[in-house]
Amino acid sequence: MVMAFLALVISATLQAQETWEVKEGDTTYVMQQYFMCFLKAGPERGQDSTESAQIQEAHMAHLTKVYEDGKSCVAGPFGDDGDIRGIVIYNTATFEEADSLANADPAVKAGRLVVEVHPWWAAKGSVLK
Repeated sequence: MVMAFLALVISATLQAQETWEVKEGDTTYVMQQYFMCFLKAGPERGQDSTESAQIQEAHMAHLTKVYEDGKSCVAGPFGDDGDIRGIVIYNTATFEEADSLANADPAVKAGRLVVEVHPWWAAKGSVLK
């Protein structure tokens, strides 16, 4: 029983941890938890071209606002026509906040997309090159 309690406390501590450090040679990387959101094709993709365009415009406005609010780092579509349509990397304090932002997307609300959110660690301040 004590071991189960300690495992629960350790697990909760690790989940609440926002950053940790990795030392590699002379370099120390501060790792930060982000939330990787996979945007997947949803069950409602039969809208006509006008409605589809309106949903896409609202989807892009949502992503722009989330980015401008500092809650996402990068977003974009995949180049193939697979079930996973794109990604958004959220920079939020909690999984719940990232999940809430992902589900507030008008394309998700319309059923054109569904989301799958996962905690993801990267070096704090990482940039794409």
